[in-house]
Order: sequence, then C-alpha cells, then structure tokens
Amino acid sequence: MGRIVRLFRYEQTSGLIVIGAVLLALAAANSPLAGIYALVHHTPVHFRFGPLVIDEPLVQWINEGLMVIFFLVVGLEIKRQLLEGHLASYKRAALPVFAALGGMIFPAVVYASLNWTDPIALRGWAIPTATDIVLALGVLSLLGSRVPVSLRIFLTALAIFDDIGAVIIVGLFYGEPLSVMPLLVAGLAILVLALINRFRVVLPAAYIVVGLVLWVALLKSGVEAALTGIFIALAVPLHVPGRRVSSPLRHTERRLHAWNVLLVIPLFAFFNAGITINSTSGYWPLETVSLGVIAGLCVGKQIGIFCASRAAVVTGLAQLPDGITWTQLYGAALLAGIGFTMSTFVATLAFDDLGLISSAKLSILIGSLISAITGLTAIRLSTATKIVRGAKALSSGK
Repeated sequence: MGRIVRLFRYEQTSGLIVIGAVLLALAAANSPLAGIYALVHHTPVHFRFGPLVIDEPLVQWINEGLMVIFFLVVGLEIKRQLLEGHLASYKRAALPVFAALGGMIFPAVVYASLNWTDPIALRGWAIPTATDIVLALGVLSLLGSRVPVSLRIFLTALAIFDDIGAVIIVGLFYGEPLSVMPLLVAGLAILVLALINRFRVVLPAAYIVVGLVLWVALLKSGVEAALTGIFIALAVPLHVPGRRVSSPLRHTERRLHAWNVLLVIPLFAFFNAGITINSTSGYWPLETVSLGVIAGLCVGKQIGIFCASRAAVVTGLAQLPDGITWTQLYGAALLAGIGFTMSTFVATLAFDDLGLISSAKLSILIGSLISAITGLTAIRLSTATKIVRGAKALSSGK
C-alpha cells in the first residue's frame, strides 16, 4: 500500500511536468521560436560502428530509443503485479482485464466507423485505444485523499493491461516490412535474455549488452525498437533463490521509475506535442481522423470500460473492488480517455502525412482534456455525495 502512495506522488509531479512540457512545445511551435524548435526536433543524430549505421533525427532517437525505458518500466510493473501484486489472483485481475478489453475495442470501433471508407485514415484505428497511465494517475491525484485507494489501484491495473494491449498492437500492426536477418538476430537476443532469466543473472551489464543488440536488431528488422524494454523486463527475475539480494525486478523498477516519469515521458511529450496549429487547418476539426480520435477517447473509452466492467460483475466473472461505487468507476472510465503518450506514439507510426499526424495529435490533446475534466468532475461529485451521506448518517446517529 505504501508503494501505491509513493507511485501516486510520483505521478502527480510527473503529470504536472508533462502538462508543462506539452504547453511549452505548443508555445514554441506556434511562436517565433518555431524555427528553433523544428531545428532541434529534426537534428540528425548519426551513429556508426563498422558496417552498422543508424542515422535518425533526434525525435526518432527519443521515440525509439529513450522510450525503451518507458516500456521497460511498464513491463516491470506488469510482471510484478501479475506475480505478486494486486493482479496476482484471478478475482483481482479479472475486472481491470475486462475493462481494458472493452476500453480498447469500443474506441477502435468508434474510430473505424467514422473512417471506414478511407484506407489511409483507417490506419489510425488504434490511436484512441491507449490510456496514459502517468497523466491519468496524475490527474486523479489532484483530488487528493478523497479518492479511494481501491479506485487508484483499479485505474493503475486498467492502464497496465491497456499498455499490454497497446504493445501487442504496435508490434503486430505498426511495424515496417520485416527484414529476415535482423529478425533472426533479434530472436537470438531474446533467447539469450530467456537464458539470463533462467539462470537468475543479476549483472546489469548483461541486460544492457543483450538489450543493445536486441534494440539494433529490432530497429533494422522493421519491428518497433522501443519494445526492447518489454523483453528486458520479462527477463529480469523477481527473486533470486539462495542469494541475499533484494528483488532484482523491484530494485530495477524503483531505480528507473523516477527517471521514467520525471524525464523520459516529459521529453517525449515535448518533442511530440509541438503541433503547428495553423498547418492543421485543412484537416481539423471536421476531418474524420480528428472526429474518430476525439469520439474514441471521450465516448468509446467510457462506454467500453463501464459496460465491460458491469457485464463482468453481473455475470460473476469479476468483482467490484471494496470501497468504490459504480459512479466512481465510471469516473475512472472517463479518465481512461486520457491517452497522450501511447496514442501519440501510435499516431506517429500510423501516418506518413505530417498533416494527418498533426491533426491526430491535436485531437488527442482535445480528447484527453475533455476526458480529464469530465472524469475529475464525476469522481469529485461521487466522493462529495458519499461524504455528505456519511455526515448525515453520523448526525442522525447522534
């Protein structure tokens, strides 16, 4: 429970930093500083090691390189929760699992229904399916102690399973045409990681070296290279029998979590939120990609999560956590429409047209803002009602 409180404090700080990074990027991209922002954004970074050459703009090094840390932390959290945390039993894990499935399917259906006749626009179907765990928890933390701990845990678990789905979607649908030889090298690197896990290796250098090989191989093979973090996370052992060392998984997660939420995600936000709003005038707000993203985040998310959760509880497949009401869960479903990090990440993979990317990013910001306001309002009203009822009951008892 103490770790949940610490995580919540991190997310509160990070949420404010991310919001600041987004506003700063928007201001820079739509001011006389736009040229400097674009110059830094597209600065070429060249790496050469013998025949190996990687030449990408700075933004791609952040999206495919630095984001490895994001996926690593997400992977570590997923693994720990499944093995010994709040998701370790079926009853605990079932509700957020069903909620995450509904929260991914319904937004995709909403988006696809609005873009069905346009094959290019249809590639963005996964954009509104993702929940930003950092921003969602950061926004929820603004309500302070009035938020039940069980509701925070539910939203965290929902976002974790949502991230699993997002990782699968990115890996299956948004990779480039595959190159066989690098793919074989990646497979070999994954095998080595499995052996590292089997023999409970705790030497950080082993994970760094194999992880670098895997990252380069995935980058060259056409698979999203940032997913390297997930494979590394799966290899890090939770416990090392017979050795007096702390859990390698928990130790790694603790060391990286602050770097992730206070540096990696804000940098990603700054380099991906710099939308020149004038350039989107031909696309937004009437273009169907924009409508699909906003409707998917603001409507599809809440309907999918709430209906799937309700159905799972009614059929006995899951149980509503103690201490929260359906109104509060509905507020969490609204907050799950905050989809900045992964949604923006998917948008950059889904489209080649810069106008469509800008349109999608601006729509993500609008949809996330609406979701944040409506979610906070719903939870605040539900907790206020509960407090008032408690006060009346106490008064009548006297």
